Amino acid sequence: MRAQAQRSRLRLLGALALAGAASALPAAAQGAATTASVTLHSGSLAFVNTTPATTLSFPATTLNGTNQTVSAALVFDVADATGSGAGWNVSATSTPFTSGSHSLPDTATTIQSAPSILCDILPIGCTLASTLIAYPYTLPAAAVPPSATPIFDAAVGTGLGDQSFTTIWTLAIPANTIASATPYSSTWTFSLGSGP
Repeated sequence: MRAQAQRSRLRLLGALALAGAASALPAAAQGAATTASVTLHSGSLAFVNTTPATTLSFPATTLNGTNQTVSAALVFDVADATGSGAGWNVSATSTPFTSGSHSLPDTATTIQSAPSILCDILPIGCTLASTLIAYPYTLPAAAVPPSATPIFDAAVGTGLGDQSFTTIWTLAIPANTIASATPYSSTWTFSLGSGP
């Protein structure tokens, strides 16, 4: 009888020990979920960083009795913060190069090949524009500037963020051009619009 009572006490002590050990274990981690959100508003489409420049000078040239060309670079910095992916275009028109009563042909100014382009901020700062324009491009010119035509564009889904493209302009000087101490000059007008 005593042995049975002792076994009962041992079983009771063992059960209490197991209960104590279980209560000492850390509580199971509780799950939790957080939903984060942000609202992004559309920004603007604009030329930035004082581009395009207000003046462009081609190299001074000495007439030599042959047709000649001279070139000059003009940078455009476009910021597309619209977040639309609609693309954009830069268009241009002009007056002819004139000096007094003398002028160069209306078709004298061209872009011979596609402009180079790069993101203003690297490594991830923009979606580079993919242009649909075919080159060479001829800048329209007349005494009353004709309708502007695109010199460069960004296809739909491209051109997002800040990026710069560099155009190389070529000016054709015919062999029969009249020399002048007063520079030949032309007024160029550029516009930036949505869509390619």
